[in-house]
Amino acid sequence: MIVGERIRALREQKKLTRGDLQERTGLQRTYIWRVENGYTVPAIETLEKFARGLEVPIYKFFYEGNRRPPLATVNESGNLWGAQGESKKMLRSFRRYLGQIDEAERSLLLHLAEEMARRADEAKKK
Repeated sequence: MIVGERIRALREQKKLTRGDLQERTGLQRTYIWRVENGYTVPAIETLEKFARGLEVPIYKFFYEGNRRPPLATVNESGNLWGAQGESKKMLRSFRRYLGQIDEAERSLLLHLAEEMARRADEAKKK
């Protein structure tokens, strides 16, 4: 998982051990290992703990540039799924339900979404 690799790289760049990060975040050392090695997908609240412990902005886990990433423009014309109408209602429901599921379910859902995206990319290439 990319996020785990970035967390490990930032931790090593700051010359911190997992024990040091455990003290700074309150997260268990074994949990930190599982995140860094891609076995666990952390929740947003956990990413915030990692960011505070590593003293970096949270976007650093997803973006390698030195500057803050550019903001994505929101297209209110309806060209994007979830911008208006029924898809907007469905997106709102997805957000609410995603906030209620546990880590194992979130991990399964992420795996499913990655597989669907991979298949869609393969279909486009054909």
